[in-house]
Amino acid sequence: MTILAPQSPAATAVHEEVLDNGLRVLIQEVHTAPLASVWCWYRVGSRDEGPGQTGVSHWVEHMNFKGTTNIPRDRVKGIIEQYGGYWNGYTWIDQTTYTETATRDALDHMLFIEAERMTNGLYDPADCESERTVIISELQGGENDPDQLLDQEMTATAIQAHPYRHPTIGWLSDLQTMTREDLYGYYRGFYVPNNATLVIVGDIDTAAALKSAAKQFGAIPSRDVRRHIHTREPEQLGERRVTIRREGTTAYLKIGYHAPAIGSPDFFPMLLLDAVLSGAKGMNLWASFRTPPPQRSARLYQALVNTGVASAVGGALMPTQDPFVYTISVTATEGVPLARVEEVTLGAIEEVRTRGLTAHELRKAKNQLRARLVFENDSITNIAHQLGYYETIDSWRIVRSMPERIEAVTLDEVAAVAEQRLRASNRTIGWFDPTS
Repeated sequence: MTILAPQSPAATAVHEEVLDNGLRVLIQEVHTAPLASVWCWYRVGSRDEGPGQTGVSHWVEHMNFKGTTNIPRDRVKGIIEQYGGYWNGYTWIDQTTYTETATRDALDHMLFIEAERMTNGLYDPADCESERTVIISELQGGENDPDQLLDQEMTATAIQAHPYRHPTIGWLSDLQTMTREDLYGYYRGFYVPNNATLVIVGDIDTAAALKSAAKQFGAIPSRDVRRHIHTREPEQLGERRVTIRREGTTAYLKIGYHAPAIGSPDFFPMLLLDAVLSGAKGMNLWASFRTPPPQRSARLYQALVNTGVASAVGGALMPTQDPFVYTISVTATEGVPLARVEEVTLGAIEEVRTRGLTAHELRKAKNQLRARLVFENDSITNIAHQLGYYETIDSWRIVRSMPERIEAVTLDEVAAVAEQRLRASNRTIGWFDPTS
């Protein structure tokens, strides 16, 4: 049985236009409720940070919630909430984004906020210093989470040359030494219209929304964006390992494999491989991980959880601009040695690598993934997120082609990706081995 993606609000036409200053505007009318969602995306993330500035993208994002020339810091939140809406933002390795979703009559106010954020950030020295404390506290909180700490250390071990190896929050020494001038210079260098994509989705008129966007953003001048030249990650020549021994009560295993970028022909076969190994997760970073994947028939769940070796297992293949890491995460059952957990995990992976999948497994994975694509475009906020996110790493048109790309993957393609990507010389193994 094949699940065909039904016609949904996400399937309506997208209008794309580039303003004279280089700002790309994507508008999609969805008239299911009197709401509008605005996202302003910047092609800047931790991959753009130079030596001594790791974490600056995330810190700049924090500062852009501290008010602007024409919006006092205590008014930003109120502008949206008076229309019954909400606002948020995030930074990751390839992008930084800001969003508001509210009633449609708040559209001009949402666009005004984002235009102000693009060009009139204050960066008050006192705010910069207070936010330094907040971010360092956030970093230290993450280091107290064994699973998060192991993920950070495993990634930094697997990736040795490309800036994807740095955690988005940054390294402590950089957070302690960066200045207000570092933050503001970074902001001025990347927060320009020709480095941004504005996405508007909802119960709006395309022509009117485009006119409003041009009114708010059209006068902001473009500027050259100076990016660092990235070292291409060399091929890994042998298995790497990292072990963390600290106080704790639970043991964790992580296995990272160098993974394809979104533009690689290997990406969608790898996505289906992960769905068979650990369950279908979907393709929306804003929503995918809020709903647990269907796992009961997944290979690793059967090998580890059903046998009592582990209490939880998961996989993560992220769509990224450059090759990143496919991560398998395992939480050991109390009393089971990590060596045993690793042995069983690698055995299940090797079984797939050498023997491939069954036709039934591939069909089931395709059905589950296509269903997730429908479920994860159930709101104008999610629809707008997908358009902007994929535009920052490749093109928003990938969103429209996902069902067809998933359906087109063959058993032979998955087998070839498994054989090549899951080999021992391409992996990094991380242990969190708790001490009493």
